[in-house]
Amino acid sequence: MPLTKRINFGLNRKTLPMIFQGEVSECGLACIAMIASYYGNRQELLTLRNQFPISQRGAKLSMLLSIAQQLHLTTRTLRLETDELNQLRLPCMLHWDFKHFVVLKAVKKNHLVIHDPELGARKIPMKEVNKSFTGVAVELWPNEHFNPHVPQEKISLRQVIGPVSGIKTSLMLVLLMGLLLEVFSLLMPFLTQWTIDQVIPAADYNLLSLLLAGFTIVMITRHLISIARDWSMLFITTSLSVQWRSNVFNHLMHIPASYFSRRHLGDVVSRFGAVDAIQATLTSAFFVALLDGAVTIFTLTVMFIYSVKLTLIAIASILIYSILRALYFTPLRNAAEEQIIHGAKQQSHFIESIRGIKTIRLFQQQSERAAGWISYMVNQVNAGVRVQKLQLIYRQSISFLSGLESIIVIGLGAGLVIEGQLTVGAFMAFSSFKSQFSSRISNLIDKFFELKMLRIQTERLADIVLTEREKLLPQLVDPQSDRRFALRVENVSWRYSELEPKILQNLSFEVQAGDFVAITGTSGCGKSTLLELLCGNHSTAEGSVVYIDQDGHAWEPAQIKNQIATVLQDDVLLSGTILDNITFFASQPDEEFAVKCAQMAAIYHDIQAMPMQFNTLVGDMGTTLSGGQKQRILLARALYKKPQVLLLDEATSHLDLVTEQQVNQMLAALNLTRIVIAHRPHTLAMAQRILVMKEGEIAQVLTPHQLLQGVKEEA
Repeated sequence: MPLTKRINFGLNRKTLPMIFQGEVSECGLACIAMIASYYGNRQELLTLRNQFPISQRGAKLSMLLSIAQQLHLTTRTLRLETDELNQLRLPCMLHWDFKHFVVLKAVKKNHLVIHDPELGARKIPMKEVNKSFTGVAVELWPNEHFNPHVPQEKISLRQVIGPVSGIKTSLMLVLLMGLLLEVFSLLMPFLTQWTIDQVIPAADYNLLSLLLAGFTIVMITRHLISIARDWSMLFITTSLSVQWRSNVFNHLMHIPASYFSRRHLGDVVSRFGAVDAIQATLTSAFFVALLDGAVTIFTLTVMFIYSVKLTLIAIASILIYSILRALYFTPLRNAAEEQIIHGAKQQSHFIESIRGIKTIRLFQQQSERAAGWISYMVNQVNAGVRVQKLQLIYRQSISFLSGLESIIVIGLGAGLVIEGQLTVGAFMAFSSFKSQFSSRISNLIDKFFELKMLRIQTERLADIVLTEREKLLPQLVDPQSDRRFALRVENVSWRYSELEPKILQNLSFEVQAGDFVAITGTSGCGKSTLLELLCGNHSTAEGSVVYIDQDGHAWEPAQIKNQIATVLQDDVLLSGTILDNITFFASQPDEEFAVKCAQMAAIYHDIQAMPMQFNTLVGDMGTTLSGGQKQRILLARALYKKPQVLLLDEATSHLDLVTEQQVNQMLAALNLTRIVIAHRPHTLAMAQRILVMKEGEIAQVLTPHQLLQGVKEEA
């Protein structure tokens, strides 16, 4: 950026936006996005997240400095005391509570103004700053290469919601019926004028009867059309709701698993719920925009015919109304966004507490969890109060404006009637048209700002729908029953993001078809991550993982998922019967094979001992199954898939030795390619080879005999 453009004459006022983090660990990225936006580089957080992905482990300060430098922001890291904060170049980043980053917006005499990516804009009293501020601050400002005019990515509603079908005819009918209803409503002021100006002075009962009969027919027709319109609207809104929800949920089921590990459950639920808010606003705003727009033009034309002076007063009132609406929009939007964010946090805490109720009770933390939930709820309520306060002030301002306008119109209108420029009936008709005009145009303005406010929900939902689906590869469509797969891993390295150290480094090994290979090592050395790569949950950025069939064809893990079965540490049973879980809710389950799988997993006799046997209800909560029984049902579910490759992550760790040996013997008889993470010596002893991992590398390759004899062979 040229130096002349960096000189601030105070003519272009910069504003610091409030950007909320979407993932649990991207507070630092959100802070950088706010400061970059302050200087004019207004990119969506979603864009930065895709460009600089941060794992659920969080980001070190050095990583954030690297991101800022890539955005052409100069950085300076400082260590200082609280009383020195007023010397910082603002806005800047502060390290907060030893686990968080916030943006310092202003330093006042008695408090700080910060933008917290997690909680929103806050005022922190100086006496509380020392409790949170760690003494580390980062100043950021543009360098000569900074581009302050990066175009923002526009998020279209079609991107967010997806295509819909089957409602075009109903939509056109609703619009037609809506226009007819508006025409009928516009006739009513003429009835008032004709009655006052024609019927009453002439005492013409025949004309009165004719007018009443005609308008009665109009009223009946209007109500019949209104019923038909409302029924059609019910069909449209229901169809839109079903299709939009289906589109979003289907997309949600196909995005990478890493998306969910970086977000709270309640936040995902809240984002998905944005579909309803968008649908409710759009279905009403669309028709309001079309119908009110048409009616407004007509009523305004009629009003000018009656009186130009009175019409200009109504227009001036609407202009003031628009200005007030615009002034209140930004603070109302920020408060509404904070309310949604706090609501999602409260929901996450609630769901987490219910899911972990046994642990909470065992550790006697009920009161602490309740206090935590109340704190989140109070934050949500306080944000809601701010919204209501703003709406209250706005409504009272509008009410005062409306009353003032009515007084002026009545005064001037009465004067025009006295002067003979308007009849009493014409003034009454004008008042009716003015009322319709003010109502329609203000409603139209409100809907316009509601659509702008909808950006909050659109951005939240976009976090789901704009996340790319997992890459689709050609699938093994017709697997042969006798097809066997060997595994080849070559020079595989993996890390959560480009800015983080590698979890796996240069792994290379082969597993022959039908072999049983065990992987062991200390906790955190990368065993589970390796298994995630082998089953296709993670994609390899460096190196290759391929399965090779007997014909020599190489397949990526994602291509043969129908041939790979897994039992991972975080696998869960879903709400349903044991049979449902073993068959994974198949529409036409093979019950005989499900029984056989239960026998192979050594869970059959346990199931038969239950009162409901295979119809016993289970789920992720409220089940009476032991840890070992859950593991064996999960193993039976994996076997029901009829896989040729079986990947197990400590899948028998909860079993007693006798049952575990029984399960291993049954699995050995299946002649599957098995890769198992294990620690127990007798499980390792059954493997043909043992890969010993250390710090993301294969440190040793042992045979069971070498393991027992303590002889180590270098990999």
